[in-house]
Amino acid sequence: MDHAALPGFNDILSAAARIAPHAHVTPVLHSRGLDAIAGCTLHFKAEPLQRAGAFKFRGACNAVWSLDEATAARGVVTHSSGNHGGALALAARTRGIPCHVVVPDNAVAAKLAAIEGYGAVLHRCAPTIAAREAMCAQVQADTGAELVHPYTDSRVIAGQGTATMELLNATGTLDAIVVPVGGGGLASGTAIATRALAPGCRVFGAEPAGAADTFESLRRGERVTDFIPDTICDGLRGTLGAPDFELLREHGVEVLTVTDGDTIAAMRLLWQRMKLLVEPSSAIALAMVLGHRERFAGQRVGVILSGGNVDLDALPW
Repeated sequence: MDHAALPGFNDILSAAARIAPHAHVTPVLHSRGLDAIAGCTLHFKAEPLQRAGAFKFRGACNAVWSLDEATAARGVVTHSSGNHGGALALAARTRGIPCHVVVPDNAVAAKLAAIEGYGAVLHRCAPTIAAREAMCAQVQADTGAELVHPYTDSRVIAGQGTATMELLNATGTLDAIVVPVGGGGLASGTAIATRALAPGCRVFGAEPAGAADTFESLRRGERVTDFIPDTICDGLRGTLGAPDFELLREHGVEVLTVTDGDTIAAMRLLWQRMKLLVEPSSAIALAMVLGHRERFAGQRVGVILSGGNVDLDALPW
């Protein structure tokens, strides 16, 4: 598979087989209380229970185990605010190969600790996409490592699509699926899997109002890249990738924005009602449904809860 080409459903099927020995098939959870609050039937795909605590392990694992032996031996490198870096580090450990992760100075401490705990080498840089990419290129030049981009790599996108494939296999056809949107890898994989398995199901992306580049990109018909994110959702601060933009447009994904206040309220609800530790970048999907009840009233809605890597040291207790 050409990691620069756009993936299709066959790539998701291949990814599912490739990651099966390593990734968890996470449960689909249900809460009558949240159904009553939302006015629809919610099916939560619990990716906080995935290895490394987020859906990101799927794509990282698929990328790592796609490599030929010679390439794998040189290791892998990526840039990440946290979850993808941790996922790639763990995936690399499952194959016994080196992993380098470029991290911005403002990354969440708990996520950096996890990346190091999985055995990766950290390379710190300024908190801009340009700085991340420059440092990545330097590490590549120095080590010969294979770049595994967090959301534009087709191997990663295909791996992320396996979460939706599992969700639809567990629930049957849904009316809508809601996913968080940052760089667009999860949303793209979701859109591909949904079209193949449930073509009548609509896919919605939930994006922070303070980092609404995907919303703006789809509205304008061209990628918006000149923005400074301002959101508590640290996993959704990345710029929408070019292949992801193409896939979201092609599959008619609709993106709606959510305030951080609504996201935090939804996170508290999930903690209280589901007893599931979710991070803001994950809770935003439920927040979007609650903020647009009329769009989902009476429907069967899949919600991909993307991760649960909360920085517990930052909590006020």
